Amino acid sequence: MVEEHMFYYAVERNVPMATTILLLVGTKKGAFVLRGDAGRESWTVDGPYCANRPTLHVNADPQTGQLFAGTAGIEQWYSAGVWRSADLGKSWTFSDTGLTYGEGEPAVEKVWHLMRADGAVYAGVEPAGLFRSDDGGQSWEHVHGLRDHPSRPEWMPGNGGLCLHSIVSDPADRRRMWVGTSAAGAFYTEDGGATWEPRNRSVRNLDEPILDDSAAGCVHKLISAPQGSGLLYQQNHFGVYRSRDGGASWQEISAGLPSDFGFPMGVHPRDGRTVFVVPLDGNGRFMPEGRAAVWRSRDAGDTWERLDRGLPQEHAFTGVLREGLATDALDPVGIYFGTNTGQLFGSRDEGETWSQIVDYLPPILSVEVAVV
Repeated sequence: MVEEHMFYYAVERNVPMATTILLLVGTKKGAFVLRGDAGRESWTVDGPYCANRPTLHVNADPQTGQLFAGTAGIEQWYSAGVWRSADLGKSWTFSDTGLTYGEGEPAVEKVWHLMRADGAVYAGVEPAGLFRSDDGGQSWEHVHGLRDHPSRPEWMPGNGGLCLHSIVSDPADRRRMWVGTSAAGAFYTEDGGATWEPRNRSVRNLDEPILDDSAAGCVHKLISAPQGSGLLYQQNHFGVYRSRDGGASWQEISAGLPSDFGFPMGVHPRDGRTVFVVPLDGNGRFMPEGRAAVWRSRDAGDTWERLDRGLPQEHAFTGVLREGLATDALDPVGIYFGTNTGQLFGSRDEGETWSQIVDYLPPILSVEVAVV
């Protein structure tokens, strides 16, 4: 109980009182847990877990300290589902109970995203939909409202499939949520998921901005500023965007970046105007010119600066996927990103300098941070 209480205090309240940093890493060959000291200088690597299955997202419940991992299924061998660990990764159990759309509907193929909101744990899956667990991930119930939206027949898959990969909740009102999909755009609910409305106005779909409330556009990542300010950001297939009104309208903030294409985004845990992106070559899906960098804005995307000190500046033809960047809550803030070629990099000073934490992991699909 002491360990769980410290986990809640440090993560939920952003108080850096603990001494261990956990990097929760999902890969194509299972989940890994890296344990770092308070100085974020030395790390141990444990894993792979989750039976070496493709693990799209590993996250922590800040209220209980439980870890969750969402995995993909292979129809003839095993199903998609959620793994749970109550001992910070030492042991895991699996459940797919309730992760179904019902008879005659498509099977759930992948669990893309897991997070706590509205007193429950939510899972975003492929084909795009939302599930809720009220018993800590042991069983799941379909949140019908989203797939009941009249636009669903028009939803189209992106290159990675038709998936719901981003879930954002309002800390001031946990029944208010936003989700990001590829490629039906973003949706918003204010009643805990009973009803939804698209939130894509002014986002480009190919070359044309969306002028109405259509369910369209390919969101790559959707995040929010802290403290429930209504300030949202998204990395889209066609640009980087900011919304100051909870997604009712969007403004493009790609100017100053070497590419408007990318997948991950991160936000400073105490300063919602400080955001991080990893631009990629839109054709090759790798760092532009093979030079690794994270880009930071301190003014909510009005201007951007390149952060590359300590990162490889030659032959770094690698990419970072949509869940592949995370920040911790320490002071100064740590930033971490994993690549699709198996390297994990970290910065202890908000991106000013970088070092490689580990190499030779399987392709990294997700990175999250927990402080215990």
